[in-house]
Amino acid sequence: MSQELPAMSSFSLPIRIYWEDTDAGGVVYHAQYVAFLERARSEWMREQGYGQELLRREHGLVFAVRAMQVDFLRPARLDDALEVGVVLHECRRASAVFVQEVRCGDVLLLTATVRVAALDAENFRPRAIPQPLLDELVALQATTS
Repeated sequence: MSQELPAMSSFSLPIRIYWEDTDAGGVVYHAQYVAFLERARSEWMREQGYGQELLRREHGLVFAVRAMQVDFLRPARLDDALEVGVVLHECRRASAVFVQEVRCGDVLLLTATVRVAALDAENFRPRAIPQPLLDELVALQATTS
């Protein structure tokens, strides 16, 4: 079961809902949330100083989603202003687990637990996260309730 982020969520990405995100009734497509979650994780990494292109170019590393559990609690609608939160829950030698949520104001719409795998950027085989990056990520781990 997905975990709710701690109140002191370390990162949140604002997202506005547009027509392209919704069905004819103005409700966000379920698959669109996956894109929102991905953007928030990517921006979280960029805020830590590790944008995706830098990881690929300087470290030969990419992260790919290995597993995802999503709990859809309430729908988002056209013109809603959302906040997509990210907390690094666990970082291991070749993977990381993020706990994420989507909120509209004080209303929790979605929770997700996302495991990403570290892969070699050229052959997409699993590989270890370089030690300096691993050390920094481990230091950013947060406990969730």
